[in-house]
Amino acid sequence: MSRRIAILAGLGGLLFGYDTGVIGGAQLFIKKDFHLSNFSDEVLVSCVLVGAIIGAAAAGAILSRFGRRRAITIAGLLFVVGSVAAAAAPGADLLDAARIIVGVAIGLVSVAAPLYVAETAPAARRGAMVALYQLAITIGIFSAYLVDEALSTDDAWRAMFAIGIVPAVLLILGMRTLPESPRWLVEQDRDEEARSSLSALAEGEVDAKPVEEQLAAIQAARQADGAATWRSAFTASVRPALIVAVALALIQQLTGINTVIYYAPTIFRSAGINSNSAAIWASVTVSIVNVTSTFIAIRFVDRVGRKPLLAIGLTGMTFALGALALVFAIGGDGHGFGIRAIVTIAALWVYVACFAFSLGPIVWIVISEIFPSSARGPGNSVATMVGWSGNLLVSITFLSLIDVLGDSGTFALYGAIALASIVFIRLRVPETRGRTLEEIEGELIPARVTPTR
Repeated sequence: MSRRIAILAGLGGLLFGYDTGVIGGAQLFIKKDFHLSNFSDEVLVSCVLVGAIIGAAAAGAILSRFGRRRAITIAGLLFVVGSVAAAAAPGADLLDAARIIVGVAIGLVSVAAPLYVAETAPAARRGAMVALYQLAITIGIFSAYLVDEALSTDDAWRAMFAIGIVPAVLLILGMRTLPESPRWLVEQDRDEEARSSLSALAEGEVDAKPVEEQLAAIQAARQADGAATWRSAFTASVRPALIVAVALALIQQLTGINTVIYYAPTIFRSAGINSNSAAIWASVTVSIVNVTSTFIAIRFVDRVGRKPLLAIGLTGMTFALGALALVFAIGGDGHGFGIRAIVTIAALWVYVACFAFSLGPIVWIVISEIFPSSARGPGNSVATMVGWSGNLLVSITFLSLIDVLGDSGTFALYGAIALASIVFIRLRVPETRGRTLEEIEGELIPARVTPTR
């Protein structure tokens, strides 16, 4: 059951990645068909990010009112509506509106899917199962690149958007077959349904604790925490978890990952790769590295732990960003596949690989783990909303930073943020490997008394 939950929730990550990445190829043809100015083109790209901020902000209330499973289903419906509207849009204004709807779906699913998996997964495999969500995002981005390439010869940007309908429908249908989170059911005083949900989740799990023991721990946590409200995410006792979650969400974005996702061809052109085709294919190799390196997290996050992988990944990202800053500072060899182009490609491979097994999946894992039950939905919503805001900030400032600081200075800035983040990880981020959510809650919230193993 737990694997089926991870796979179906991963469809939300696939849609997240696909609908984020597909605009890269589609916008080339949309700009021509709708005669967009550069500003209108930027608005089109940014609409998804604006919608994602709205969706993440609304996620806390939706999760608390409708539950985790229904929240993901609502996101699936929004994906369908947004994709249909985008594919059929007669003009730029309606296309922008459609992309905002898709963005709301992305923001909602980026909160609901990792949280649902975390609340239903066995403690010993929770990290790997949530990491599957990040893997699905990377596969979605890569799939978008392939679809864009396949349909580019026919200028078929409407078909590029329409293809997203298929996984959205599968997500909606699949979620109907899964149990609700037992922790949310206990919050709603639906203990019998929670018991049934725990029984369903225990099927095939040889190391699962007895259902009554699990239910008692969840009930004890609920009694100690009280009802889930937005206000509970900002109380003094929850503040340490909120600070960690918000900081991790910002670190994930402010170290520059989306400059690579959105602007990889531009970076390669700056490094001397003058052919558009060569720059695009170099970007595809970066996407392949992103997908394959995520398997490192899936394999080791529940064996090595969250903090060691974060520290190793951020260290590698710091060195890679330093190499990029150095190679652009030295300059020279600016045409074709020279030394600067080769170093740039290699550094971006290292950077993306290190992100893919650390900040990429582990931020989603830790954010979904560290809040008490009374603040888990609202807390995840706040942290994810801040993360999407950081994404928007980095995306709209990257080219301006290059104008002010140059390529070298911009990458040096991202590297400095990555270096400072290592210190924060060491001092403030808790290790959650192998602990139940109630045990993590007891460690982070000193006033709580929870069962021990």
